[in-house]
Amino acid sequence: QVQLVESGGGLVQAGGSLRLSCAASGGTISGYYMGWFRQAPGKEREFVAAITWSGGTTIYADSVKGRFTISRDNAVNTLYLQMNSLKPEDTSTYYCGASGDRLGRRTYEYAYWGQGTQVTVSS
Repeated sequence: QVQLVESGGGLVQAGGSLRLSCAASGGTISGYYMGWFRQAPGKEREFVAAITWSGGTTIYADSVKGRFTISRDNAVNTLYLQMNSLKPEDTSTYYCGASGDRLGRRTYEYAYWGQGTQVTVSS
């Protein structure tokens, strides 16, 4: 069973950048589709980005397209999310997830989740 741990969150001013990491243990992520989601207080968890096991295909939510980049390094068992041009509305807890069989946009398509890392963007 894969355990996922996110890191890299913090407080940043609008227009700034952050790079999130999701480190896996207890197994390799190389066989999984991986994704990033986010959840603000009182709201449902929403899709941000996802990537195939090889990294050859990526998909993004319209709200982050052109600003965020998802990538992975299977050799070090880590998923990344580079976030540029951050906006106050990007403030949320960010979660990484691992999916066994599809490049999904829905939370139910992901079998494993990390505990999340907080991103706060000030205006």
